[in-house]
Amino acid sequence: MSFEDLGLEPTLLKAIAEAGYETPTPIQKAAIPEALAGRDVLGIAQTGTGKTASFTLPMIQRLSKGRARARMPRSLVLAPTRELAAQVADNFEKYGKHHKLSMALLIGGVSFADQDAKLTRGVDVLIATPGRLLDHFERGRLLLTGIEVMVVDEADRMLDMGFIPDIERIFKLTPITRQTLFFSATMPPEIQRITDMFLHRPARIEVAKPATAASTIAQRIVRLETKADNVKRAALRKLLDREDVKNGIIFCNRKATVDVVAKSLQKHGYNARPIHGDLAQAFRTETLDKFRSGELKFLVASDVAARGLDIPDVSHVFNFDVPIHAEDYVHRIGRTGRAGRQGATFMIVTPADAKYYDAILKTIRVDAIEALDIEVDVEPREREGRLARGVGRRRRDRPDRGEKSGRAQNRRSERARPEPIRQESEQEARAAEPRRRDEARRNGAARRSGQAKEAVVGLGDHVPAFLLR
Repeated sequence: MSFEDLGLEPTLLKAIAEAGYETPTPIQKAAIPEALAGRDVLGIAQTGTGKTASFTLPMIQRLSKGRARARMPRSLVLAPTRELAAQVADNFEKYGKHHKLSMALLIGGVSFADQDAKLTRGVDVLIATPGRLLDHFERGRLLLTGIEVMVVDEADRMLDMGFIPDIERIFKLTPITRQTLFFSATMPPEIQRITDMFLHRPARIEVAKPATAASTIAQRIVRLETKADNVKRAALRKLLDREDVKNGIIFCNRKATVDVVAKSLQKHGYNARPIHGDLAQAFRTETLDKFRSGELKFLVASDVAARGLDIPDVSHVFNFDVPIHAEDYVHRIGRTGRAGRQGATFMIVTPADAKYYDAILKTIRVDAIEALDIEVDVEPREREGRLARGVGRRRRDRPDRGEKSGRAQNRRSERARPEPIRQESEQEARAAEPRRRDEARRNGAARRSGQAKEAVVGLGDHVPAFLLR
């Protein structure tokens, strides 16, 4: 079957031929005719099977007749990440080059004013992440009542990122007469609930078992006896050196690990850059452009690059960390072996990863993944070593530190202790006895004559006048 057999118009077929595509993928063969017929579509297919063209081509053909109105887009495509949204926009530009359709991309990290200016002029195609779309709606800059076609791409990724409440709200803002195209690699229960609620008798298209790896991908693991990061980094460098890597994506579980691994590779002379959600959008876009063009060889990424990014010619994928969710493993390795090409993946596994590794084996329905034996030469941790040696040297060079500290504490205690009361000797007491008798005699005479006054206790010799009244 060719694209001509799918019912696409000549201008679209011309754009497809100019893009270099000749034969549709299985998901495209099944989904495009149903979408052209106006039916809701529920597409389930593994990553890298061409889902984007499955909704882009029929949308362009449907929107070719009609005109957009200010702030009322005619179609809406929701994507979980900025990179995926930008990729969908690239597909619309590529396939719609012979159509006069206007388009706006609503993603974070870009000026609101520029996006608002496009919405004011009116757009046929609106591509957005859920958060930025709702920001524009709440500012009163956007109406969704004119939506004819709505697409939700990578729905299971939306679930992982916590966008499901936003998706439900957006669905309720669109007219019930819309056509809905819903695509996902897996179908967890929460996704199934949404499709049951918002899709009307959809054509269910499932071209591959959920969460399965493509047969063009060779999978291997490297087992380590420790989970120390410096050992894992050394094992990664060993893999990069021994493999014939044209380009590769290195996946980590945490954003902080992405930065550390990228910096370590750069320090050892590898052409690598990081990409994750905390980096500026301009830096992320520049990094992806360099990786696509071949200027950048290694992309160290979080799961922001695990799904949907169309980089067709990635030769290797390296899992520096075993993914916590087994489905993420399938999405990560799906970055290679695309469009019938051969790909290779490697995953570093430590004893602490046993639970996650077993879950991956159950998901991809294999008993084990081929293990690769490599010898890891670990460089000493210089900084930690210097700190440890410095602490030990200070302790050895100053053995009396505790003794001096003890003496200082004793001196402080002595200063705080009150002075003892001095006792008179017997000789001093006999010498002072006549003086005491004379003082007692004078005091007694003064009391009898009424001349003595009550002594004031606690105020010294001077007593304020108001106390004597």
